[in-house]
Amino acid sequence: MRINKIRPLALGIIRNGNKILVQLGRDEKKNENFYRLPGGGIEFGETGIEALHREIKEEFNSEIKEVFFLGMFENIFTFNGDPGHEIALVYSAIMTNEDLFSQEKMKIPDSEGNNYAIWEDVAILKKSQLYPSGVDKFI
Repeated sequence: MRINKIRPLALGIIRNGNKILVQLGRDEKKNENFYRLPGGGIEFGETGIEALHREIKEEFNSEIKEVFFLGMFENIFTFNGDPGHEIALVYSAIMTNEDLFSQEKMKIPDSEGNNYAIWEDVAILKKSQLYPSGVDKFI
């Protein structure tokens, strides 16, 4: 028996000119490719800003600066057939590792499978499936 819980997230809108850093994702059950903002779960006793700093360091080996809270939203969804429920804190931030700005595709080392991140044009993101749902109002 699965116990479902609400997952608190800290997500970052990290810009590189007119592009935003996003992770590439796929939902096999929906046969859907999508984008997702970088970030991850907030651990017990950790603030949203602390979680975002930790996640970006783990996933991209970079610090972030000028982190500003943009807003919060709730997301109820299904992914690969499983239900999910998130409360997402969304921040804007600047990545300090400028070497990453020129990389076309970045492997996410702490993730399972073949997970990658790219810099995607804002105009394309606004026409694409961007998760978590509702985050598009912040870009």
